[in-house]
Amino acid sequence: MPESLAEQLIRKLEEVAGLYYRLILVVAPAGAGKTSALQNVQERTGAPLVNVNLELSRKLLELTGRQRALQIPRVLTQLLDESVSQNSNDIVLLDNIEILFDASLKQDPLRLLQGISRNITVVAAWSGLIKDNCVIYAVPEHPEYCRYPIKDFLMVTKEQST
Repeated sequence: MPESLAEQLIRKLEEVAGLYYRLILVVAPAGAGKTSALQNVQERTGAPLVNVNLELSRKLLELTGRQRALQIPRVLTQLLDESVSQNSNDIVLLDNIEILFDASLKQDPLRLLQGISRNITVVAAWSGLIKDNCVIYAVPEHPEYCRYPIKDFLMVTKEQST
């Protein structure tokens, strides 16, 4: 029987502790159980679970488009630091990260997550797929399309862990 996403994540949390980037991506298409796996890990570890779309949108609401693009790394880092310090935990679970891919924000989502994962362990739900040893978000014709080689982060998927 294949290992559940939550079990894979618990195992990877031990493995990621000694790495330069403490980043784990949960890669699967929409509806594959990423959110329930993160909720399960939250119950077991006490780590905060942050709805990035909701919380970041609230923080960026008062800013202009240009300010949003410039401030998003600082605002996201501050938001996650607050979540971690309130829970006395160095792990943060991120769900609904689609806002990070918004073309108008001019961000590199993976690099942004890696930067944050230098100070805290980040587990992020990534709606996408794995193909040709790359993690992919969206389709090539889509303005939010991103393709990254699988390096400098750990990953779990519905099928297997990498």
